[in-house]
Amino acid sequence: MQRGVEDLVANGAKATPGNGARATPGNGTEAALGHATEATPGERAARRTLLTVAVRDYPDAEPEFAEGIDEQLAVVTQWWCGPDLSEPFDLVPQPELRQRHDVERFLHEAGVREMRGQALVVFVTGHGRQGSSGTHFLQLPCTEPRRQLATAVRTSEIVAAALDSRVDNVLVIINTCYARGIAEELGRLYKEIPASRRGRATLDVIATCDHDQVVHVRRFPSVLRRVLDRLRTTAQITTPWLSVGHLMTEFANELGSDAERRRHRLHYVLDGGALTVPTPCLPNPGYRPQRTLVGPARRQVATPADDVDVWLDRASGRPEDSDGGWYFSGRQRLNRDLTAFLTGPQGVLLLTGTAGSGKSAVLGRAVTLSDPQFRANPRYRHAVTSAPPGTVPPEGAVSVAVLARQRTAADVLRELLTGLEITPLPVGPADDPVERWSAQLGAFLREPGDPVTLVLDGLDEAAEPFPVVQRVLAPLTEHCGPLPGQRPLGGERRLRLLVGVRSSRHRAGTAAAAPPGARDPGLLAALREVFPWATVLRTDEDDSRDDIADYVRALIGPRAPGDSARRAAELVAEQVWPSFLDARLAGDQLRDAPDPAARAGEPDWRAGLQNGTKGLLRLDLAAVAEDGLPADVALALLRASAYALGAGVPWSTVWPAMAGALLRRPIPDPDRMIDTLLRGRLAGYLAHDHEDDRLVYRPVHQRLADVLQQDRADELLEPPAGPRGREGREGREDREGREDREGREDREGRRDREDRRGAGTRDAEGAV
Repeated sequence: MQRGVEDLVANGAKATPGNGARATPGNGTEAALGHATEATPGERAARRTLLTVAVRDYPDAEPEFAEGIDEQLAVVTQWWCGPDLSEPFDLVPQPELRQRHDVERFLHEAGVREMRGQALVVFVTGHGRQGSSGTHFLQLPCTEPRRQLATAVRTSEIVAAALDSRVDNVLVIINTCYARGIAEELGRLYKEIPASRRGRATLDVIATCDHDQVVHVRRFPSVLRRVLDRLRTTAQITTPWLSVGHLMTEFANELGSDAERRRHRLHYVLDGGALTVPTPCLPNPGYRPQRTLVGPARRQVATPADDVDVWLDRASGRPEDSDGGWYFSGRQRLNRDLTAFLTGPQGVLLLTGTAGSGKSAVLGRAVTLSDPQFRANPRYRHAVTSAPPGTVPPEGAVSVAVLARQRTAADVLRELLTGLEITPLPVGPADDPVERWSAQLGAFLREPGDPVTLVLDGLDEAAEPFPVVQRVLAPLTEHCGPLPGQRPLGGERRLRLLVGVRSSRHRAGTAAAAPPGARDPGLLAALREVFPWATVLRTDEDDSRDDIADYVRALIGPRAPGDSARRAAELVAEQVWPSFLDARLAGDQLRDAPDPAARAGEPDWRAGLQNGTKGLLRLDLAAVAEDGLPADVALALLRASAYALGAGVPWSTVWPAMAGALLRRPIPDPDRMIDTLLRGRLAGYLAHDHEDDRLVYRPVHQRLADVLQQDRADELLEPPAGPRGREGREGREDREGREDREGREDREGRRDREDRRGAGTRDAEGAV
């Protein structure tokens, strides 16, 4: 174990705590702490320091005790000073601590009481003892049991030296017997710290055992090492720093049974502000910086930006080239119409189509290409310059883009204001946030200024779709252009409003081609009533069939023999039109086939293709065992993501628990199963997002979520079978309309139930 600590130090730490090396004035301690005169004020302010007070060489201790202390120091050093950290902490060299004077001199020579910087972490470990007065003592090799005051160290003195330093954020972890017994005396000492420091700095203390418990010397390092591994893999916390609450939760998750959690959980001794707020004292070992391809005002609609490289490569059919592709080719008529709208003065454009027909892809392309940050990125410059003429919006043409999925009317307004860099006004208990923020947005638009373009996608997936139309969008009518017979407005901002909304196709033609006076039920009709002069573009017109064929051919790639990719793509386009979602799923399945056309001609595969999203998912579930993932487990994991509220389901302990409930039995080795799902053939069925500082997962499209939420979803595990009789275009449209209706009825039923529950809760609480 000692060798392991030395290896860690050789890989980046400044010295090894507990190895007997004594720090004396002039031996480099000051330089290790960054006290050298050449350190700039900025470097001193950003300094992060780890200080260990570890006592190990007791005369009557078993060898296992010293080995356990070394294990503790190894995992603590790995967490805070590991070579894989982008900004590791400076480790203070620790001398051998045998008597009280050694500890006092160490604190003095390390300059703890006058230390400055961004973060200080103090780890205290060794034998602890609770005195007759309730004072907690750290025992030393030379401590006399009957003379604690003279020969031991009051643990609170070590803690108080750190808390009353000049460092902005302090975290102390006490891993001794009876550690929580320090709480009462530390609470009194905490009052001596000036209120100005208590209000400015975060000062937190954690104990590893209760006031009447003894420490198992190897339990803490073994659990902490598992927590370290968990944070690097399944926890998937997205912030660069953790809160104390994050640490305590993940520590409890690794303790197993409820009894073990009650006995061995961490205890919060002093709440100094970091329980729920991330602190620089706790670096996140699993943090991976997120690439921001577009500005924050456009990120909701412009991404799947996390996967943009993957999709650019795959859809271009040139895996070695990261230029043009799915976002930037095909759909030329639609892209030109959108670009013309975004270069026009003002107005309203409604982009609509059936489920999976590529509405979000078309909108995402326009938003992405208009973003200055994306256009300035050398990696994607060719994707912009190679796009067909007239299909690239002007730089900055989109002001803010909001995804309405599962958002209320108030949520949408708040996001619009935030994207426009307007701070939403505070809302009191008797205020209507929609009314207040709508007036704020209207006041902004009435001011002189540059034109504004608002993009709202996924209106049909909003928590309150019709209130969004009536209370958020309708008040914008006066800013979107003069109505017939109305004089043009002068001196205020011109507004372009672009809305993406799902709608069904008419049997005898598209909704856009419906006869005059025909009512189009649903959200599209509501929008057209509010904006009767709006331009309506559909993504499911007949000419999209060729776009689907081009898309599938690009997904298959150039490695297919002869014209196999072309013939397979044409077959897929004929069967799945107008669904780009189904085209994507089919292209994924054909991509690895030696002969895509032969695979596309197999009866079982064609049967699955004819059954749309459900049939393609059934084909993938039938083959998923090849990845080492049982089909019923895979389906349960996918269904859990579909039932998740908000942006999706987090991995951690939540996803396995939800999937186990749907499966009606615990999932064996759940973390391995989820990892296999995310790396295998079913990965394309999931999108990921960020919510509450966690990476979360959800179905890639609402239509897929509707399939997974159906009561008869277990039928997806049955072997693929062809439809009875020939299914032509009309049969497919009947099925799609039925799926649309079933999905819409399921969602509206859930919303009605949620509204009733919410109304009951509001009535009970007496809130507005």
